Amino acid sequence: MTDIRKDSVTFYTVGEAESGQRIDNFLVRLLKGVPKSHIYRILRSGEVRVNKGRIDAAYRLQPDDQIRLPPVRVAERPENDAPAGTFPVIYEDNALLVINKPAGIAVHGGSGLSFGVIEQLRKAYPEYRFLELVHRLDRETSGLLMLAKKRSALLKLHDMMRSSTPDKRYLALGVGRWQDDKHVKLPLFKFTNAEGERRVRVADHGQDAHTIFKVQERFADFTLVEARLRTGRTHQIRVHMAASGHPIAGDDKYGDAALNRELGRRGLRRMFLHAASLSLPHPLTGEKLHFQAPLPPELAHFLDSLRQHEQNV
Repeated sequence: MTDIRKDSVTFYTVGEAESGQRIDNFLVRLLKGVPKSHIYRILRSGEVRVNKGRIDAAYRLQPDDQIRLPPVRVAERPENDAPAGTFPVIYEDNALLVINKPAGIAVHGGSGLSFGVIEQLRKAYPEYRFLELVHRLDRETSGLLMLAKKRSALLKLHDMMRSSTPDKRYLALGVGRWQDDKHVKLPLFKFTNAEGERRVRVADHGQDAHTIFKVQERFADFTLVEARLRTGRTHQIRVHMAASGHPIAGDDKYGDAALNRELGRRGLRRMFLHAASLSLPHPLTGEKLHFQAPLPPELAHFLDSLRQHEQNV
């Protein structure tokens, strides 16, 4: 990667699409390759100015703000070499895009991945002037994924997420027999294991997390549940199910490795977790929206095989 040295003060005019952002988040995106610690240092020192005045990191940008940037060393942005990709569209208007994400595809590049859904969509639709993820799904999880096509929609959707306004429901197949519907409220703590992989565990000093589980169908050795998120923590459903003694079938991080190998031989070669429904008001109009994504064929077929087995026993 080639470095470009900016040896003089530069100025940036804020556009309508960028208004409402915190300036620290804006600079992290603008100054790719500059460590966050340096960005916060130049903010604290007053080297970054808006409309000739000092601001703090929490300042929210307004249209036509003039940002003064000191000389910085930034890395040249690599070309987006992601292959163009399209995905089943559940809903689209001028502010919002909702797709049905397949399992096995990350939502964005990073952690050894050169691209994900967002990079592929930007390559496929260069006419979209703005396109950002509203939330995330694990790479192994399929289902409903929201993207914003306007900055104003993104900010409103993030406000909704913080207040748990969207009603997000997943279908998951747990190992063993759940006896009753239940609320699981176990705090979750993120950490990195010895192999450098991100993990989550239940810990008293973790973040509050709340999942509502409702039994949908029982089998001899499995239970299909609906998981309703009241908070949106990393790996929340997966860890809450594992901690309750019912890990998700096919979960390679928190599940039973030997059982997962057996399930692979029986046709389940992925984690059985699917973002099935989503309800929320439209971020700009307030219209009530409700989206559904059917179970992917590989999950539906596995359920059919369990039902067939039950009938034959």
